[in-house]
Amino acid sequence: MAEKRPAWAQSSLAMQDYYDHYWGLPVHDDRFLFEMLSLELFQAGLSWRTIWLRRPAFEKAFADFQIDQVAQFTAADAQRLREDESIIRNQRKIAAVINNARVIKHLQEAGQDFDNYVWQFVDGQPQRLILTPGEPLPAQTDLSKRMAKQMKKDGFKFVGPTTVYSFMTAVGLVNARL
Repeated sequence: MAEKRPAWAQSSLAMQDYYDHYWGLPVHDDRFLFEMLSLELFQAGLSWRTIWLRRPAFEKAFADFQIDQVAQFTAADAQRLREDESIIRNQRKIAAVINNARVIKHLQEAGQDFDNYVWQFVDGQPQRLILTPGEPLPAQTDLSKRMAKQMKKDGFKFVGPTTVYSFMTAVGLVNARL
């Protein structure tokens, strides 16, 4: 039986692969959660396809999203990233990724991994989203608004409710798979 996919996941082989192997599958790895949060914030205002196709360049530019390494990035590293034509060179987004690595590192040093941090918002269980056929994913929810507010309070940057909801569905906090 063929896998059911939403229209966006049938738009290209890259999006089909993303849907089949990544999107909406529960993630419990701090490094990959950080990568996905970072890619989601870069996606703001752009298409996900644009970001996903540049994923290898982002991984190279951001030290494979190794939290400890990105948390140590300096002003010179930020400047290098702003000059890297293989990624999205938005200064605020680059600064947010570096900042967010530092926030996650601080959480880890305080005894809380990023995995537990994000999964606490859904009590450790994926929340099921049921849509009617053809109904689009919501841009944000009450839960993503609460999560974004708490993340901002905890020091994260570029984590509005729409970006957070996209992150939540990408890493399986919300199960919106068909």
